[in-house]
Amino acid sequence: MSAPERIPPGGVTTTDPAAAELLARGELTVRGRIRDASNAALYCTVAHEGREAACVYKPVAGERPLWDFPDGTLAQREVAAYEVSEATGWGLVPPTVLREGPYGEGMCQLWIETAPEAELLALVDAEEPEPGWRAIGFAEVGEGRTALLVHADDERLRRLAVLDAVINNADRKGGHLLPTADGRLYGIDHGVTFNAENKLRTLLWGWAGEPLTGEAVDVLKGLRGALEPGGRLAVTLAALVTPAEVDATRARADALLEAGKHPEPSGDWPAIPWPPV
Repeated sequence: MSAPERIPPGGVTTTDPAAAELLARGELTVRGRIRDASNAALYCTVAHEGREAACVYKPVAGERPLWDFPDGTLAQREVAAYEVSEATGWGLVPPTVLREGPYGEGMCQLWIETAPEAELLALVDAEEPEPGWRAIGFAEVGEGRTALLVHADDERLRRLAVLDAVINNADRKGGHLLPTADGRLYGIDHGVTFNAENKLRTLLWGWAGEPLTGEAVDVLKGLRGALEPGGRLAVTLAALVTPAEVDATRARADALLEAGKHPEPSGDWPAIPWPPV
């Protein structure tokens, strides 16, 4: 289904401090279903005290079981990803809360209007990427032909690659990247994150093995402090994921700081999600 043309009058934006409160306390009205989602995802509006916004509601009851994640935990993981994103200060995940809705408990996330003209991924008939692009790898395009899959050499994507490494995102596809008309970039669909085992699967391998930026190092140091036992972020995550997964998140932040570089594919797990978009 298509997005609404705009947030209704009196609505909120992603940077509005009231966004999370609106999502958590507002009256949730289902308007339709997002049919291309792998789990039940409902397009809704949420209204509270004269303010209204479009949002996505994913009830826990609509989650499909996965062999490598505990049943009924994907909504909590989406909220946990938002909390880590907020702790970075980068604001890469739209406001997301856990709440009751028409079909029971689920995650509720502010709807993002995208700028479809923004190009972040491409297939090119070349051996090397052009300036401004980073290589992901070669992909089969039919009739025995291959093309080079590339992503933009974009600082917003680079920040998202760091976030994904911390939260152990197992499904960073192109369709989960939402650029907006005001120049911001958001990542969505974080249900398969925070596993204690390494499951990083992403399209954002363009910086693999390269040194982290100074900004990323500073952010990781801040995250590491917040993830100390009893730290604010550690306490928040403990209500959303398992103790082992909180420990693993802390360990991943430690490993990134110790290595001082972006992670590389491990070889123990498919590095790129399929389909990639």
